[in-house]
Amino acid sequence: MRWEVVSLVLGWTIGLVSLPLMVVGLYSLFTEGLEPAIRTFAIPTLISISFGYALVFPARVSDPSARVRDREAFASVALGWIPVVIIGALPLWLGGMFHGPFEGYWNPGQDNSVSQIVYGLLHSWFESMSGFTTTGASLVDPATSPLCGSGLVGINEFEGDCLGSQRKSLILWRSISQWIGGMGVIMLGLLIFSRALGGGMALARAELTGPSISNLGTTLESTARKLWAIYIGLTLLEAILLFQFTRMDAFDSVNYALTTMPSGGFGTTDGGIMDFDDTIIESIVMVFMLLTCINFSLLYFAFSGRSNEIWKDEELRTYLLIVLIAWIAMAVNISRSEELDYGILESIRHSIFQAISITSTGYSSANFSDWPVFSQFVLLILMIIGASSGSTGGGLKVLRIRIAFELAKREVIKIIQPRKVVAIRFNQSIVDQERVWIILGMISSWMVLVTASMLTISFLEPDLDMVDVLSVSISLLGNTGPALGDFGPSGAAASWAGLSTPSLLASTMLMWLGRLELLTVLVLLHPRTWESD
Repeated sequence: MRWEVVSLVLGWTIGLVSLPLMVVGLYSLFTEGLEPAIRTFAIPTLISISFGYALVFPARVSDPSARVRDREAFASVALGWIPVVIIGALPLWLGGMFHGPFEGYWNPGQDNSVSQIVYGLLHSWFESMSGFTTTGASLVDPATSPLCGSGLVGINEFEGDCLGSQRKSLILWRSISQWIGGMGVIMLGLLIFSRALGGGMALARAELTGPSISNLGTTLESTARKLWAIYIGLTLLEAILLFQFTRMDAFDSVNYALTTMPSGGFGTTDGGIMDFDDTIIESIVMVFMLLTCINFSLLYFAFSGRSNEIWKDEELRTYLLIVLIAWIAMAVNISRSEELDYGILESIRHSIFQAISITSTGYSSANFSDWPVFSQFVLLILMIIGASSGSTGGGLKVLRIRIAFELAKREVIKIIQPRKVVAIRFNQSIVDQERVWIILGMISSWMVLVTASMLTISFLEPDLDMVDVLSVSISLLGNTGPALGDFGPSGAAASWAGLSTPSLLASTMLMWLGRLELLTVLVLLHPRTWESD
């Protein structure tokens, strides 16, 4: 392990976080005043710059041969998320979203004990991890947030709405943390240090969700630039459409665009999309959620006039077929439910939105925890499958599920016809054996980790039922956000806030593992990773 290389990558990554902090800090300065902006965003910005510089300056690598290898890339990506999440948690802690050291400033006459401040830091850590990993689980609840209903001047207050009572700058920071985490902090850094350091493709493989990455340009810098151009362009387009054609104001439009494209799911109010109850809003958001579930390489082909190549992709066709079947099945099921009393159109509307959302953002147009067991089971399966590889969606990814299915089919054929040679094909190409084993390793690791997390959470939280434990474990590893049962759309924040400290810490680790595709983190556990050259 060449620590000077790891230090350089970590330094650039940590330093880059200061840029969005400055942007939100300026927004806070103009909308909330100088002192709140300094207390909330200036301190984390200085820490980010100082810490990043301290790692970059002594670790400059001038030898081009010392480029990032796979070992350094995986270690850098896995380790880099920890300080980024810590810095991202500071505005929430210092700004009063959770109990922090400046409680007397945000709530005059009220001071916190040391234990409350420590718990506030834990809650901020959870919220930040949920943001950067694009999970979307939230702890903002009257039990955890002192700003709920405080009536402070300069905040967007809604009666009985805890999240809506927070300062707008903090809500914006939550949304931006998801937006950055969606494409990946490291991918942003590739634009800067891919030339200087080299080895960028190794970093991209370790950072991007999905089993593969398509090289869209002659260099990795060109590829990263094209991916980010698509990402930024779609974000701006969604914000404009929401603002121009719906009753969303500018603030809500920007925030929902920032959390849709990364498949994040953070909202501006406790009810999220449900609070609007608007078919036009749901339709616009649904289109962009569907785009986030598609491999970004295909989106590039579409924008470059090579749309004929899109429909050749077997993974896309499989994903769309899965969503279509799930939509029809749930629509029929919930329309027949006497308890819900949904009409045909309402059943179609909510089932298609939820079928797409559960593989993407986790937004809710209805409280699906009240849906029949069959529909909830379909949603659980969609959470496991997830979206396409190379997208911002979570889950195991359709490509892995498809290849695992092809492998199972091959083994059945070999039993029936032992002498027949059957190659596993995908997109008209033969999948080599090494890639098959990597996919099987990922799936088996995921199954083991889900089992371990279920045992851990059920042991730490004996009052939770089977549905809660199962869906929470899958939701965290799949970075979905909402789960089933008590952790569904109706009371998710209160449910997450009710977890014990060990459960919250375990949850943050599961989100981290899920965002980094498990194997990236598991590489750190191998002794050879840490051997010196």
